[in-house]
Amino acid sequence: MLDRVIAWREKSLTDRQMTSVLALFIGFLASVAGYVLHSLISLIQRLLTEDFVPYAANWLYLVFPVIGIYLTMLFIKYVVRDNISHGITRVLYAISSRRSKLRGHNCWSSIVASAITIGFGGSVGAEAPIVLTGSAIGSRLGQLFHVDKRTMMLLVGCGASAAISGIFKAPIAGLVFTLEVLMIDMTMSSLVPILISSITADIFSYLFTGTSTLFAFHIDGAWSVERVPGTLLLGIFCGLVSLYFMRTMTWCEGRFARLKERPYIRLLTGGLVLSTLIFLFPSLYGEGYDTLGLLISGKTPADWQQVMNGSLFYGHGELLALYIFLVMMTKIFATSSTNGAGGCGGTFAPSLFVGGFAGFLFARLWNMEQIGIYLPEKNFTLLGMAGVMAGVMHAPLTGIFLIAEITGGYALFVPLIIVSVVSVMVISIFEPHSIYAMRLAREGKLLTHHTDKSVLTLMNMDSVIEKSVTHVKPDLPLSRLVNVLTSSDFNFLPVVDDSGRLLGEIDIMKVRHIVFRTELYQRYHASQLMTPVPAILYQNEPMEDVMKKFDETGAYALPVVDINNLLIGYITRQRLYSVYRQLVADYSTE
Repeated sequence: MLDRVIAWREKSLTDRQMTSVLALFIGFLASVAGYVLHSLISLIQRLLTEDFVPYAANWLYLVFPVIGIYLTMLFIKYVVRDNISHGITRVLYAISSRRSKLRGHNCWSSIVASAITIGFGGSVGAEAPIVLTGSAIGSRLGQLFHVDKRTMMLLVGCGASAAISGIFKAPIAGLVFTLEVLMIDMTMSSLVPILISSITADIFSYLFTGTSTLFAFHIDGAWSVERVPGTLLLGIFCGLVSLYFMRTMTWCEGRFARLKERPYIRLLTGGLVLSTLIFLFPSLYGEGYDTLGLLISGKTPADWQQVMNGSLFYGHGELLALYIFLVMMTKIFATSSTNGAGGCGGTFAPSLFVGGFAGFLFARLWNMEQIGIYLPEKNFTLLGMAGVMAGVMHAPLTGIFLIAEITGGYALFVPLIIVSVVSVMVISIFEPHSIYAMRLAREGKLLTHHTDKSVLTLMNMDSVIEKSVTHVKPDLPLSRLVNVLTSSDFNFLPVVDDSGRLLGEIDIMKVRHIVFRTELYQRYHASQLMTPVPAILYQNEPMEDVMKKFDETGAYALPVVDINNLLIGYITRQRLYSVYRQLVADYSTE
């Protein structure tokens, strides 16, 4: 059946038309996936917490998150059998590396795993899993219809755009997110399929869930020029909060990475931290969008104090600012503990959550101290959401359009721009890359808009090493060395000891004046003819450093050794630059 469809497609549709058709299907399937995921999360949360009372601490908060993470661990270990964490980071690398092939199970596994994690209280977001799901759908459709690498990359981007659009009902934000966060060297011709998938997902999301936006927002007073100083200061504050978010998240991920081989210790450690934090601050339970909704839609202090329901702070309205501050600071630890312990979720929603709390806290303290003109707390909650998310992702346009679309808050467009841009400017002083790019950088997989650096990252050292190099022992006499020289296809003969350690090399061109003097055959040995190598390359050395050593030494060939100085092979300048030029050509192909 599929073969017939492919045959009909080849006869009836151009490549561009087929891409548009696939983009439409991707948009539909991504919206379905988003709807299923949020339905599952809501169902699980409702079953678990519907009997909780707002005026007392709920001890089950100490249990539910650990159970959820444990179930997720079992699901991943015995059903998925693959790493599905950090979905957006995986998509970013798949797109930027020009491979764009995601495994088939990613079309559904992240939905199940994140639904269990978040439904039971995991303090993470559903956006990264659904972005991975949408991208995987695009990748699988591309593989089924045997599209080229460029189109495959585009379809993966369509899936990511559709996922964001569908889950937030924000088609422009979906488009901008894909272009700003995921895509590299995207052309204008790519916009049409991405728009098709994004709009399609948006339409079906309205059909599934109605026309309401994610947050019910009504602007509290029109923005005015008098509020520019406060808006600028909020942008700076959001940039610093973004720095705290990224640095703390990185530190926590590093600590949990040390426990990689001890999963139950990870579960116990992460579960203990997460459960304790949720018990103290129930606002940390799940994605936290309900709590954000209270801050955004609240009109009186009594409305805002509902965020303290179920906590030890209940009934102490005078401590609202302190509660907001503590939740804002501990959210990162809750998120890191969830993923570190074995849960599945992203940092998209946590960045919105922290940003909303940061914006509310800023305005609240400003008004309490009467620093200047009154700043509406609910308005600044939105601005904070945009600022911190833009800072964490290094994506100001995504922050601007996402917040404007999910709230209908286009009346705050100008302050959204100010806060997002200032926040990114501040965070860029300290961190040049987004939180997703930082994870790739730690693995040596970071790809950037700089073509040369990206190509060097993509180059595999094994593909340029020539391992069939003839080597000799230091005590080999010249008489026998001549035979080796005449049979070698290489201009260098490495000299190694009995264990294979590199001692030096013999440059054939430098010894040619004595190779035909038979009277010297027994007088000279390989050790007397060898010279030190100009530089040594190590097996796992970054290709950027390899290129640098060739430029600095001017060498034609350099040896590659392991950590014990055992010879692996040689890399020639000719081979290195040949592979480099081919990758540049492939990378730049439209």
